Amino acid sequence: MNWKMTAAGAMVAILGFAGSAAAEGALNIYNWGDYTSPEMIKKFEDKYKVKVTVTDYDSNDTALAKIRAGGHGFDIVVPSANYVPIWIKEGLLLEARPDQMSNFKNVDERWVNVPWDPGRHYTVPWQWGLSGIGVNKKVYGGDVNTSAIFLDPPKELIGKINVEPEMSDVLFATIKYLGGDWCTTDKEILKKARDTLVAAKPKWLAMDYSVTEKLPSGDYAGVYYWNGAILRSRLKNPDIVFGYPKEGYPLFMDSVAILKDAKNVENAKLFMNFIMEPENAALISSFAKYANGIKGSDQFLPADMKDAPELVIPEQFKKAGEFLATCAPEVNELYTRIWTDVNK
Repeated sequence: MNWKMTAAGAMVAILGFAGSAAAEGALNIYNWGDYTSPEMIKKFEDKYKVKVTVTDYDSNDTALAKIRAGGHGFDIVVPSANYVPIWIKEGLLLEARPDQMSNFKNVDERWVNVPWDPGRHYTVPWQWGLSGIGVNKKVYGGDVNTSAIFLDPPKELIGKINVEPEMSDVLFATIKYLGGDWCTTDKEILKKARDTLVAAKPKWLAMDYSVTEKLPSGDYAGVYYWNGAILRSRLKNPDIVFGYPKEGYPLFMDSVAILKDAKNVENAKLFMNFIMEPENAALISSFAKYANGIKGSDQFLPADMKDAPELVIPEQFKKAGEFLATCAPEVNELYTRIWTDVNK
């Protein structure tokens, strides 16, 4: 199917058919772990008679390396905003023109002309949020609105902290904590960032993705992690409190894209259009507890997401949040060297 057809009538007819036809076959999604709503997947499978397989990855770099290597068999990937330009520049994504799909009208205007994909020729919103602090207040009752929780942990939290294993988010918070700017090449700041992280890591318990189980259970007493997962943790244990690092914290949006070498392109396009339907976007958010960028989805969200402190940024911390820009390749190389040292 050519989604760049110039005849408006033909486009309407095709999209109308796509909304009701029962497509056969498969769809292989490569996405972050614990991030895909089983209920939403089943709804898509039932509607289009497509068998969906979801494979998890643990970081943007893991996903990018896997696709670069080829032979992956995936149709869809969900990169973060600062990585999308890299995928596009390297020719890894199909210009699927979601902006011409029938449900694109539901995308909130805020998320249409985004720096990483102006006009949305390649991607559609999946979920957005931020990295912040989660702490069990029974273990630690001090200030949680600081990256010191994981970079210079109070004694109550030493050996009880989990830090997300995502290079950009961790380095952003560290550089901001030290007074630097994202994408900096300042050697003094970068050395301090490296030394700070290397010194802090022995005071952490883990760098993994089991927060929604281990934070509420008490296995972790503090985390630097994504806000939706911390919200899920608090719903299981009301002693969990959320903090916005006042020194600076990264905002993210993950977006669905079709891979250039996808085998199930038509089913992937159906999926793109499907998740821009407000009720379906709400299923995604209801599961993982992040905002989604689709107008009209709020009315379908559960009550526990409305006014949640993990989702509603207090006025005094709004200016501390910043979307991660895509750094130059030479800057990424510097950051990767630091990250390699941290993970030794």
